[in-house]
Amino acid sequence: QAQLVESGGGLVQAGGSLRLSCAASARTFRSGAMGWFRQAPGKEREFVAAINFSGSYTSYTDSVKGRFTISRDNAKNTIYLQMNSLKPEDTAVYYCAAAKPDWRDWRPPTGRKEFASWGQGTQVTVSS
Repeated sequence: QAQLVESGGGLVQAGGSLRLSCAASARTFRSGAMGWFRQAPGKEREFVAAINFSGSYTSYTDSVKGRFTISRDNAKNTIYLQMNSLKPEDTAVYYCAAAKPDWRDWRPPTGRKEFASWGQGTQVTVSS
């Protein structure tokens, strides 16, 4: 069974930084692309960033480009989300996700339907 465990969330002032981590089981991690989503209260879960298996291609939603960086360490079965210049509108529960094993495009997916496994989420709160 796929297992994803996020960590690193917390409370930070606007302009600050946080680094999220997501540890996955080896089987899940080897399935390929991984991503981060977030869900704010009363809103739909939205795509934040994704990375392909090799780490050679990343994708971001427009609102975080230039501020967030997704990366992965395949030796540790872990992905990261470095979040800089945080804004109050970044406040949400952040979820790690693994793409479906049958995803074959070398670019990572960005739609929720393309991700098969999810973590329990970690809260990020940015105060103004």
